[in-house]
This record gives sequence, structure tokens and C-alpha cells, in this order.
Amino acid sequence: MSAPPAPLSKLEQADLAVVRQRAELAGPSHELIARCTGATEAIGTLQSAGQLVDAARLMAHAMPRREAVWWACMCARHTRPADLAPGHVAALEAAELWVRKPTDEHRRAAFAAAQDAGFGTPEAWSCVGAFWSGDSMAPLGQPLVPPAPNLTGAAIAGSVALAAVRDQPEHQMRRLGVFLASAWEIAAGGPGRIDPEAEA
Repeated sequence: MSAPPAPLSKLEQADLAVVRQRAELAGPSHELIARCTGATEAIGTLQSAGQLVDAARLMAHAMPRREAVWWACMCARHTRPADLAPGHVAALEAAELWVRKPTDEHRRAAFAAAQDAGFGTPEAWSCVGAFWSGDSMAPLGQPLVPPAPNLTGAAIAGSVALAAVRDQPEHQMRRLGVFLASAWEIAAGGPGRIDPEAEA
């Protein structure tokens, strides 16, 4: 799927120069999007060229933070195994709760869920993305320690990448195509839900 001709509302505010720097794209991708004027065009260009890994990385940094965390959750749900450990299920639910109700309490609870899960799955990294979307990484009552502005995008890119190779890495490219279709829908204001892979 290539990008639609008009900018999508959720991507309009993304500064392509900033997003490109944060995404740390590989050399060929830089050349492909050198003449692009916005994130929508750049992501679509990469996707059309088959550079799905970099298209997903750019999307992760270009989307607003809540939408990016939601996208990571949808990708995780798509490849979620039936026997996913309860701690990782709890992490997914914590990240989704933060998206629905982005309070500081839910943000910190999401990080606690990621810690409990051990940071090894897409679900855990969606929680980290939620935590890094706040104004401080410091414990409550301590001086603010703002997260670097690229951290949420990095966590989401990592979550999506893990979901794409989970259990069956040979399906990475097909999954990334599905994930990007979800991201375009979310960027347009839709839910971006993806059927579980076992049912697709």
C-alpha cells in the first residue's frame, strides 16, 4: 500500500527533517526520500520501494505518541501467541489502558508492567513507549527527568520490529505490510485493528 495523495491528519505535524534524524534510517532510504516534503510522502515512498523496515521506523517516529503506542499494541496483538505469558498479557493491557486514559498513574503502571514482563516482547516495549511519552522518567516526588524526544519512537519502532519477527521471522515483510496498513488507518483517525494472525 502506498501513501494516499493527501497528508493524513495524524502525520501533518511531523517535521520530516526531525523524524528522519530520530529514525536513523539506512543510507539507501535517505536517498529515496531526499526530495520528499513531508512524513506522509516519505513513508509512502519507502513502502512503495519495498523498504518496509525503514518505513515502519519512520512511521513510529512520525506518529503522535498515543497513536504510536496504540499501533504497537495492534501489531503485538496480531502476532500474539496463544500461550503468551500472563505478565506480557498484563503489559499489553497496561499500554492500551494508558492510550485510552493517558494519566501519569497509568503511564507509570505501564512501565511497572514492562519491568515485570522483563522487556523481552512487543507488549513490554509498547509499555516503555507509553512511559517515555510522559514528562519525567524519575520516580514520583523526585526532580523531573524528561525523556529524550526520540525515545517513544525508538520504543515503538522496537516493539513493531519484535512483533514482525516473533516466532516466524520469515514472515517479517508480510507482517510489516499488514502493520503499515494499520498505521495508515490510525493516522487517518481510525482504530487500526488487525485480526490475530492465527485467524487471518
